[in-house]
Amino acid sequence: MLTALDGVYGDREDAVCVAGRTASYEELLGAARAVAADVAGAPAFAVTATASLETVAAAVGALLAGVPFVPLPPDAGPAEREHILRDSGAVLVDVDFARRASGSAAASGSAAGWAAGAGPDDPALVLYTSGTTGAPKGVVLTGAAIAADLDALAGAWQWSAEDTLVHGLPLFHVHGLVLGVLGALRTGSRLVHTGRPTPQAYAEAGGSLYFGVPTVWSRIAADPQAAGALSGARLLVSGSAALPAPVFRDLERLTGMRPVERYGMTETLITVSGRAGGEVRPGTVGTPLPGIRTRIAAEPGAEIGELQLTGPTLFAGYLGRPEATAAAYTEDGWFRTGDIAAVDEADGVHRIVGRASIDMIKSGGYRIGAGEIENALLDHPAVSEAAVVGVPDADLGQRIVAFVVAEGVTGAELTDFVAAHLSVHKRPREVRFVTSLPRNAMGKPQKKLLLSGEFGVR
Repeated sequence: MLTALDGVYGDREDAVCVAGRTASYEELLGAARAVAADVAGAPAFAVTATASLETVAAAVGALLAGVPFVPLPPDAGPAEREHILRDSGAVLVDVDFARRASGSAAASGSAAGWAAGAGPDDPALVLYTSGTTGAPKGVVLTGAAIAADLDALAGAWQWSAEDTLVHGLPLFHVHGLVLGVLGALRTGSRLVHTGRPTPQAYAEAGGSLYFGVPTVWSRIAADPQAAGALSGARLLVSGSAALPAPVFRDLERLTGMRPVERYGMTETLITVSGRAGGEVRPGTVGTPLPGIRTRIAAEPGAEIGELQLTGPTLFAGYLGRPEATAAAYTEDGWFRTGDIAAVDEADGVHRIVGRASIDMIKSGGYRIGAGEIENALLDHPAVSEAAVVGVPDADLGQRIVAFVVAEGVTGAELTDFVAAHLSVHKRPREVRFVTSLPRNAMGKPQKKLLLSGEFGVR
């Protein structure tokens, strides 16, 4: 599973660096074995997943012990923490990276495989969803699904032990933990976690492969000196939300590289991605990874519809919720992503329009993707942020409302700008100016807050 810890790539003192602290593979394995000895036999265990070597050791220790790992968001409130611990049955563990297992404990468990009684199809991680439709659900991921995904991404991104991976993403999500930690340990690439994903930290890291979310990339694009320092990298990868086209173009201009976007969910891991060395277009997320099949469930005559998929990277189910698990699949066994997408018939490249529940707007008989309008707004030089929603309308069914962060422009001007770039029926009927957009930890706009009125306009 974690090839680098089996000695395949040798050892080096700075194999893993997190928030300025470094460790060799041998040191990491020693700390992870201590964790494995502590949690052996537990039904699951949880750690407050800070950006630290302790969190990395906990994740590795879980794999060694064959005990499901439940990473807790460091900023989770008491109610959320209590729910996750109660729902998962996990024991909360404190990890001391300086502690090393000794004697028989040090010899038990190997990075190559699973502990006795555990196998690749057994639960490895339980990651909790954001809970936008109720209490967070535990998503059970197996070692087999994780390994299949990381191997597919290694091929797509030409990711190898020659790389230095740099990112500063949270270690309680797929992006930061599975790709950003376990991916580095499987491919043997050196890992540099910057602690905070600041432009300066990314610029100083000297990586060949960088992971970021759109918020990170927009801040880097706004800092030409930091962006220029990334010009020596091999690949920039963006995910967890759509990368605005203006940010894409700024990064290309400042770094000389076209960032690769990819698509995935906690339940599916990464399923669609652009390729290193391949054609990359702004607003697209590439083609399915090996083993993944996708289809668009669209109404007759519609170009966009729900993206559904199947493949070896899918989750084992929602913990303790068989009905919710069954509802997540179609009758013929395809996973319902809840995301609206379109596929280019010529080359199979996928474009994600948004969430079916909030980003598919039905206005005046038209089905309109919010993401397309958001990208059009972001092309206006006065607009720095944009989120588009549909609100109930007696005449249209839903009317298009845009929340924007902008200076020196009127709502009417932005409406005309969109109408000139897209079909007239896609123009916002109302523009509301805000000082910023509410976002979650991965930089995704929290549109339900905008719709509920909990987030005031300027």
